Amino acid sequence: MTSDIILLGHGSGGKLSHQLLDELIIPILSQVEERDQNDSAILHHDGGRLAFTTDSYVVDPIFFPGGNIGDLAINGTVNDLAMAGARPVAISVGFILEEGLPLADLEQILKSMKQAADQAQVKIVTGDTKVVPRGKGDKIFINTSGIGVFDHDLDIRGSGAQVGDKVIINGTLGDHGMAILASREGLELESDIRTDSASLNRMVSDLLMEAGDSVHTLRDPTRGGVATTLKEIARQSQVEITLDEPSLPVNEAVSGACAILGLDPLFVANEGKLLAVVAPQAAQTVLNLLRRHPEGKDAAIIGEVSGTEAGRVLMRTAIGGHRSIEMLAGEQLPRIC
Repeated sequence: MTSDIILLGHGSGGKLSHQLLDELIIPILSQVEERDQNDSAILHHDGGRLAFTTDSYVVDPIFFPGGNIGDLAINGTVNDLAMAGARPVAISVGFILEEGLPLADLEQILKSMKQAADQAQVKIVTGDTKVVPRGKGDKIFINTSGIGVFDHDLDIRGSGAQVGDKVIINGTLGDHGMAILASREGLELESDIRTDSASLNRMVSDLLMEAGDSVHTLRDPTRGGVATTLKEIARQSQVEITLDEPSLPVNEAVSGACAILGLDPLFVANEGKLLAVVAPQAAQTVLNLLRRHPEGKDAAIIGEVSGTEAGRVLMRTAIGGHRSIEMLAGEQLPRIC
């Protein structure tokens, strides 16, 4: 560890997060190998499989364009299960409430959670509520855990990428992170930027039904953005991935805001996006399928698994050169989810 105290960067999803996990948390708690560190744990029971995941949400502000901390928590947990290829069936919800939180705000958050759960066809089945004194929290923190079941025998994991595979994203980069930042900082932008927060399980279900064995890896690029997530896949699969810069879909308003603030959309968080690493012969089929869904109308093939140099991610630039892509360093946008 390069620090003897916890820093904001340890929650970024980038280099410091991985350092905290690899050097302290995982060696003590589980000793799970890097290739098996996925969005959900897979549990084997009575000859079948279950997916289990957990996440905590501390986003600031708790209300933002297009959503709030409540529907974000449900969507995020549903998506973590879906990225394992599982069908989400049950979610637990834990609340840490700060004294002074308006009941009207809590009610709005609860209604958003119920609506998001209904849309994802998942049940909220258990939970817990704690209250901390004024000034000892920040309005509301939410923890969610989820269980999913498998309706197929496919093995979807971060270590599944193969040389020649195509990398596909279902839409534009960085919408959620920039929506949070604009709301938090009161930025006056010419165009509204809204979160992309959405449950992707129905899209994934259709994808696996139609493309099946051609889908090797699914991941949702949340904290640390697309760049960090692809770096994780490259390390887990022991491959090299090359992105095509002109193919990256970025909302014009997000691109403009990032340019003003000196941010790179590749490293900005998403909450309704997935990265699919698929066999090359199935890439066009997968692309067409994603585009049939509202959440996939801007889907694009953005790169390929280009070699066997373990853990390397390159960008083929618009002028034909190449540059190396690394994990997010430090904390670009704290408390983004």
